[in-house]
Amino acid sequence: MNLYEKLAEDIETSIRQGVYRHGERLPSVRQISQQHRISVTTAIRAYLLLESRGLVTSRPQSGYFVNRRDESERKALELRPSKPIPISSPVDVSRLVLSTLRSIGVDDAVPLGSPYPDPSLFPFERINRYAYDAGRGKAQWGVTDALPPGNAKLVRQIARRYLENGMAVDPNEIIITVGATEAINLCLQAVAKPGDVIAVESPTFYAMLHAIERMGMKAIEVSTHPEHGIDIEALAAIMESQPVAACMVMPNFQNPLGFLMPDERKRELVELLTKRDIPVIENGVYNELHFDSPHPSTLKSFDTKGLVLHCSSFSKSLTSAYRIGWALPGRYRDQVEKLKFLNTLTSPSIPQLAIAEFLERDGFEHHLRKVRKAYAQQANLMKAIVSRFFPEGTRMSNPAGGYVLWVELPPRVDSMRLYKLALDQGITIGPGYMFSVSETTYRNFIRLNYSSPWSGEIEQAVITVGKLVSMCAR
Repeated sequence: MNLYEKLAEDIETSIRQGVYRHGERLPSVRQISQQHRISVTTAIRAYLLLESRGLVTSRPQSGYFVNRRDESERKALELRPSKPIPISSPVDVSRLVLSTLRSIGVDDAVPLGSPYPDPSLFPFERINRYAYDAGRGKAQWGVTDALPPGNAKLVRQIARRYLENGMAVDPNEIIITVGATEAINLCLQAVAKPGDVIAVESPTFYAMLHAIERMGMKAIEVSTHPEHGIDIEALAAIMESQPVAACMVMPNFQNPLGFLMPDERKRELVELLTKRDIPVIENGVYNELHFDSPHPSTLKSFDTKGLVLHCSSFSKSLTSAYRIGWALPGRYRDQVEKLKFLNTLTSPSIPQLAIAEFLERDGFEHHLRKVRKAYAQQANLMKAIVSRFFPEGTRMSNPAGGYVLWVELPPRVDSMRLYKLALDQGITIGPGYMFSVSETTYRNFIRLNYSSPWSGEIEQAVITVGKLVSMCAR
């Protein structure tokens, strides 16, 4: 199949699944070219092929529009009905994280230790207006309006976003959740049981460790390269000696390292796990926050057996206030949907509708370009200040996206002592202890958040932390 034929097939599938509906405008030829990394000529040939099949129509000066309205389409607009739910008669990482999060709100502490993006770049007021309109438009919202898999309009918008970024997904696979945290928990619960061994990156984002701890499972840490991601050879060796039930990874702009796993390594990882029939939970919450074009690929895009359970949310890219996430659970889709129903019943209706309206009407990509540009600039500023004011022996990551910097301090520095000293100065940091089940592995590491608009206060706070590091290193 030629490249333009494959693209036409993906767009046609999305039209038949209801992702794009009759009369809706398709992405422009230039957008398709950029999103799929193809030539303009290839994009035009794909649209001409679709036009010859009667699926799209071109309008001068306006672009291409869906031209399909028949009985089969009307059926496709409604997502597949869900199956009935069967009725049946060392370091305490979580405490340390909770303590750190609470400290962020104490006396307006400078939030260098925050895991959250600064909300000032988010279009909260516009989304709030959509939420108000959604609530006013229907007098009474019932539970049935938000039963799994979730609001159909939002599901379509999410599927459309993936297609625009070069990956066609079946909207029937998407399940809306309360943020990515719930998606991760549900997926882990679907693929493993208490006592099972779960392989994770090292260092790893503590939400992964929380999920494993909560379900009585055991985490085994796999060494992770600061630029290439999880060590696939080390993972393969571990699987020879340990009964690994599943893996949990963050291949794009991992928290805390910030790396972008190369495509060939993603493919290799998926192939390794496929051969062993081991599922992998992919945390993709930072995928939209890349500094450079093009949009990164996902493990999901290399999956051929339904073993990748892809999780994401809008909390890091659009609004953290509404806690709307989703899962693409592959072959575990029905089990995850059942667990969603059993755990939380639904996700709130109005936030789903508000975000769906924003995605449809308000220029999500324009918003993201602004956020990406700001984070890239602030990352460079943070690295420059750390390089200048932290003592000799300090090393740091080189994030390709996201909003956190991982800093290795001189060996004598204890990040918990540093955390307490910084807090006395009204500054929070993320001590390395939070990113491992070991008490010693990242004893002299910290994570710094650079999502807040750069200011004299932020700069002085980083300089102060550097002085405290020098004092602790003596």
